[in-house]
Order: sequence, then structure tokens, then C-alpha cells
Amino acid sequence: MANGSLDSHLFKGKTLLTWDVRFQIVQGLASALFYLHEEGDHCVLHRDIKASNVMLDSSFNAKIGDFGLARLVDHAKGSQTTHLAGTMGYIAPECVSSGKASKESDIYSFGVVALEIACGRMSIEPMYEESQASLVAWVCKLYGNQQILGTVDPKLGMDFDAIQMECLLMVGLWCVHPDQNLRPSIRQVIQVLNFEAPLPKLPSRRPSPTYDVPTTSGIQVSEPCFSTVSITIPR
Repeated sequence: MANGSLDSHLFKGKTLLTWDVRFQIVQGLASALFYLHEEGDHCVLHRDIKASNVMLDSSFNAKIGDFGLARLVDHAKGSQTTHLAGTMGYIAPECVSSGKASKESDIYSFGVVALEIACGRMSIEPMYEESQASLVAWVCKLYGNQQILGTVDPKLGMDFDAIQMECLLMVGLWCVHPDQNLRPSIRQVIQVLNFEAPLPKLPSRRPSPTYDVPTTSGIQVSEPCFSTVSITIPR
């Protein structure tokens, strides 16, 4: 793809993506995920949606790449139990516990990428202080403090549409809800991003469920890993 992967622009300084381009990218990514989940004969669970797998063409239109971990499932079934796979920082908490991939786990990964696009930082930043190391936890905290626009990528300055930005951040938080049953479908995501439906109503404090990790088999090593531990999803 002419413009490579999304992460090279967001995190590696290849190009400073303007707000209009960023919003276009997230809308395109949502459309691509809708095709995978809803429009084919079978539902395709990607299982590894992340910034480095979002490819950009010459006009910065988003395409989903790397289907090495993808699985086909019946639309009626919508989930598959398998070994844990994906990239840390993008894996939904229930996958860590059960190994069950689903539309909802893809939605979680999409939400993390949406937050990365808005905030201009990676899902896990080990060099940050503990309270800011997890992008999801940090955005949740500032949302609870009614400071959600304080998470906006400082490289954008004030050159962004505040209404669109709030919409994207709220959608991102909706998608990474720790309870998979309270996440939106990709259809609902698109409706909100297109301002065809109202913003979601989210709790001011994020629940903190704990999940046991049975295995690291299939996890990409590009992110920090661990073996048998418990993860507490921070508020």
C-alpha cells in the first residue's frame, strides 16, 4: 500500500496525519470490519486488529491487512474457542480468560485503534508512569474526570473538530467496555461515527474485572507478554 501502515504515521513520525485524514481512516476501518462481520457468506473474525495491520492507500483510505490469525464462523454462531492469539494491548479481556474469539473481541481491538488515532499514542507505553501506561485506562480516567479532550494527540494542536473528536473518543471507550455484552456492534459504531445515532451513555468509572491467563500461545511478541498471571483491567 502506497502509504504503508497506520502505525508508521501515528507513532513513527512518517507523516503527521491531519484530523480529517484520521477521521476518514477510522470510518474506513469501521466499514472494512462491517464487511468482515456482516456482509460475507460467513463472518470473518480477524483476531489481530491493530495499527500496524491497518494499511493505507495513496489517498489514505484504510484497508485491513494480515489475515494470518483470522477465522471463519457462521453468522449465527459468531464466536470460536481456540488458543489465545493476538497482540497484547489489543486483546479483549474475555479472550485472555477463555480464548474465545468473537465479533465483540474484534470490536474491542477496533476501539483500541480508535483511541490510538485520537490520542496519537500506543495502547501500551511502558516508559510512561503507571497511571498512563495503559491507553485505555488513561482515557477512561480522564473521561471520568470530565477531561476527555485532554487525551487528544498534542501534535494536532487545536486543529481538529471537537465534536468529531469527542465522538471518536466516546466510541473508542464504548468498544473497549470490559463487558463484551455492553459493546456495540460494528453497525452501531458506524451509525454513531456518521452522526446517525446519539453518543453512547457510558459509566463514569470503569469496572475492574480480573481474568486468569491460561497461555500465551499465538500472542505476537511485538508487545509485552506474560505467561500465567492474573490481569486486573484498570479503571
